[in-house]
Amino acid sequence: MTVVKRIVCLANSKKPSGRCVAGREILPAGAGPWIRPVSSRPGEEVSENERQYEDGSDPKVLDVVDIPLLQHRPHACQTENWLLDPNQYWRRIRRADWNELQTHVENPPTLWINGNSTYHGVHDEIPQATADTLPRSLYLIHVPRVDLHVFAPSEAFGNPKRRVQARFQHAAAQYVLWVTDPYIERNFLARGDRSYSLGECCLTISLGEPYETKGQYYRYKLVAAIIEHGGGATT
Repeated sequence: MTVVKRIVCLANSKKPSGRCVAGREILPAGAGPWIRPVSSRPGEEVSENERQYEDGSDPKVLDVVDIPLLQHRPHACQTENWLLDPNQYWRRIRRADWNELQTHVENPPTLWINGNSTYHGVHDEIPQATADTLPRSLYLIHVPRVDLHVFAPSEAFGNPKRRVQARFQHAAAQYVLWVTDPYIERNFLARGDRSYSLGECCLTISLGEPYETKGQYYRYKLVAAIIEHGGGATT
């Protein structure tokens, strides 16, 4: 049986073969739980056809959206997952503004568990066995500043592919995480390799799918959306 959940969209981020869409439910009493619509495919990615509005357009961050869902489908730490109804359109209701966004902001003492870092990151990975015991995989936080670094992390090994990384502080801890927000990626990959400073922002932080490295599986903390307050980036 289909149930319709109304969310404020807080991520429409890149995922292999599709997107990861997520937001917080809007309830009469205020901000509700996180909801991540997922498909029935093994990777649970959401295709363009599955997430589109009736006019063919794609949901944007801060859209308030009605989403037809079939059932709660939690998986390991991704307790927010709901199986989407692929036969129905999503419906855009309105846009949320910065003030409404603040009612959905959370302030955890830490972004899950710190202590494990990759070569280029800081506090950016958690062993899968540990991560899968966590009760959630999404946070929306507010930060006074974000620095974006555009570079090719594997250029020394013959891979020229460039990526965008976010550097920020939350609850006295520094984080350096990869960005999977497609709007931010398109915007900053079109610029030169350097650091760019953004001011006050809200960030959607997600724990991604397990990935094998160094002979072990990890889940990585990702910046799934960057929502700026006011002006654009500066060099």
